[in-house]
Amino acid sequence: MTVEVVILAMIAAFLGLRLYSVLGRRAEHEEETIQGRIDPRGEAGSTGAPRAVAPQLPERALPRAAQPVRRELPGVLPAAERGLRDIAAADRRFDALVFLQGARGAYRLILDAFWKGDRDQLAHLCDRDVYQGFASAIDARLAAGETLDNRLVRIEDASIVDAVLDGTLARITVRFTADIAAVTRDAAGTVIAGSLNDAIEARDLWTFSRDLSAAGPDWLLDETDEA
Repeated sequence: MTVEVVILAMIAAFLGLRLYSVLGRRAEHEEETIQGRIDPRGEAGSTGAPRAVAPQLPERALPRAAQPVRRELPGVLPAAERGLRDIAAADRRFDALVFLQGARGAYRLILDAFWKGDRDQLAHLCDRDVYQGFASAIDARLAAGETLDNRLVRIEDASIVDAVLDGTLARITVRFTADIAAVTRDAAGTVIAGSLNDAIEARDLWTFSRDLSAAGPDWLLDETDEA
């Protein structure tokens, strides 16, 4: 009886070792397979630490190709863009934003020259017709014994509203919105109109022109109007 128990125990131990060897190899193989599946490189048997992989979206959920974005220039109305492109194509030095900055400066200089009766300054900044108009107004003011004590408080806005290239002649129209303190005095210095304490809003359309074939870079004021 004792011998039979020993024999059965040995058989049981032998079967246990065989089962362990088979299950152990299968478990190791499954672990390697799992590691191979989660390895970002997709290499079976890789022992590297698994990393998160971005989920694959369905094709219909993928974003569409970005469409070109239309960039608008600050201070330029859409109606003027084509003319500005034509001018820039004819003159590689032209820059719309630089022009607009210069136009703001010219607006201030021309108004100040007119108020002071500075004909020389006006002759350098305006074409012949506009200069003659300013000069005539200065003459009439002097004949009446009146002087202007005006001040440009600020330029609220300056926008390019139109641009055209006719041959080599470029013309750009700028709309100015500004606050101006205006006072008119008589020959004795007495205020007869306006007030320096109350600024009024002025809206002007000024057109500047330049012959692109000319050597000089200067633009001249060739037309004025109320906006």
